[in-house]
Amino acid sequence: MAIDSLAAPATSSGGTPRRRRSGVRGSENLAGWLFVAPVVVILGLFLLLPILMAFWVSLTGWNGQGSPFRSGVPFVGADNYTRLFTVDGLARQDFMISLRNNIYYVLFVVPAQTALALFLALVVNNRMLRGKSFFRTAFYFPSVTSSVAISIVFLFMFSSTGAVNRLLAMVGLDGPQWFADSRGVLHLLLGLVGVDSPPTALADGGPGGLSWWDWLAGPSVAMLSIISLVVWTTSGTFMLMFLAALQGVPVALDEASALDGANRWQRFRHVTLPMIRPTMFLVLTLGLIGSWQVFDQVYVMSQGNPAKTTLTPAYLSYRTAFQDFDYGRGAAISFVLFLIIILLTLVQRRLLAERDASRPGWLRRRPPGRS
Repeated sequence: MAIDSLAAPATSSGGTPRRRRSGVRGSENLAGWLFVAPVVVILGLFLLLPILMAFWVSLTGWNGQGSPFRSGVPFVGADNYTRLFTVDGLARQDFMISLRNNIYYVLFVVPAQTALALFLALVVNNRMLRGKSFFRTAFYFPSVTSSVAISIVFLFMFSSTGAVNRLLAMVGLDGPQWFADSRGVLHLLLGLVGVDSPPTALADGGPGGLSWWDWLAGPSVAMLSIISLVVWTTSGTFMLMFLAALQGVPVALDEASALDGANRWQRFRHVTLPMIRPTMFLVLTLGLIGSWQVFDQVYVMSQGNPAKTTLTPAYLSYRTAFQDFDYGRGAAISFVLFLIIILLTLVQRRLLAERDASRPGWLRRRPPGRS
């Protein structure tokens, strides 16, 4: 009887079960919403609302005068977007050129900065290295320096009489006119073997109104100087991320693989890389997002020149809105850039997930406490 009375649910005088827990849980939910309400309001006012306002501007022909929400602003719908992809003209040509430049920029920057950051992290994580604090600070220092200041320094270094060309002259090479030559590096290499004009098959017919010869030009030497600057300044931040991941790899696992006969490269490939896979995805994602948002280096060093070979979508959006006073098309470019970043991030995540699923089970990193 005592056991039955303990097991029986508590009831009110009318015989119905009491519902104390539902009231407590409801109070907890209300308290939770009250705690997060300030953050939700701040994000809504200063993040979500400006995005919605900018999207409205991308659907109008606002020229920057007055309010974009007044009745006199022309509503053009998707015209600002179609002009970027389907309507022949200067707007489409500039946008496609900026996409081409940024694609080459991504192909050079993301692998280079990731490889350099991982190499630096492996160096400073070496247990035999002395002065680790000094090297960590030295490698990370460019990342905390003003990008505008570093851009000005690199601008002087890559001038026609700068330090880079002087070093090349010391080994008998004539340095290029870094910010005056608009030819791509692939065109320059083909010019060395006598190919100065496009073949008939590449003279036209490319996507976006550009010929295949233009798409295959490669980055200009001016863009290469910007790429070298960005790789140097961003590798320090990603080095710290890789360093934190490497310090989380169990030393016993590496030693066990060494006892099994694995050499240094095999231990790095089959033990270290799988263990730091989440950090690798984070670094690649942040690098991909940052490389599509490059602006300040282009603004300081070239402003899209020479001949638009350093023009990027982010800088084109700024120039269209604040110099050409076409705020609608400038906002449209920014939203297209936003969609490109989202799609590339999803594709990258899908590819990395598929590669992880194809690995043996013992190589996949599991959360602690799970078998």
